[in-house]
Amino acid sequence: MDRTKRRLLVAVGVAAVLWFLMFSPWTKGILNFWVEMSLSAVILTALGVVFSSELTSLAKIEKPLLQIAGGVVLAFLLWGIFWVGDKASSWMFGFARDQVDLVYSMKTGLPPWAIALLLLFVIGPAEEFFWRGYVQRTMCSVMGGKRPEDAAFVVTTLVYALVHIWSLNFMLVMAALVAGAVWGLIYRLCPKALPALIISHALWDALVFVVIPI
Repeated sequence: MDRTKRRLLVAVGVAAVLWFLMFSPWTKGILNFWVEMSLSAVILTALGVVFSSELTSLAKIEKPLLQIAGGVVLAFLLWGIFWVGDKASSWMFGFARDQVDLVYSMKTGLPPWAIALLLLFVIGPAEEFFWRGYVQRTMCSVMGGKRPEDAAFVVTTLVYALVHIWSLNFMLVMAALVAGAVWGLIYRLCPKALPALIISHALWDALVFVVIPI
């Protein structure tokens, strides 16, 4: 196994451990959730920076105004998708709303404005940089077959959803799957749109969790 693959496995393994510590019923509450989440964001960003071989290309932002506009529009579109999904899931599954409320119950330990700032400027950007900017991009280079980009998209989306499984919350896992699929597909079609995806992830986090909860 070459160094790139080893580094990728280490990074994903660290992410899985961090999400276990944050969400599992056996470890939840040991530290303030938002402190844990912020520390995890810093750790994943550091891993992505240290392990990445294409930081120079990632630093190049093409059409910045379009990236900002695209990120904002996508964030609100995702909010709309989740609003519809919440109504549909509540109609189909009796447990859905209770599980969504459990996610919102994590809004403790810090004032809402502080949580929103962390989501906007630390947690959201870090997650998108790590999962799409490092994991999905690196998987494209190590996957075999005729369409490695498609395989990287599918695997990254599934892993991003599955690390949330420690929460034992079906709705949270499905939310990660849907959002990850949207961001991953856009990255698959246009890797240069990573800045827009970072903006979208950060703004969507703050919108759906603090500003206009569903």
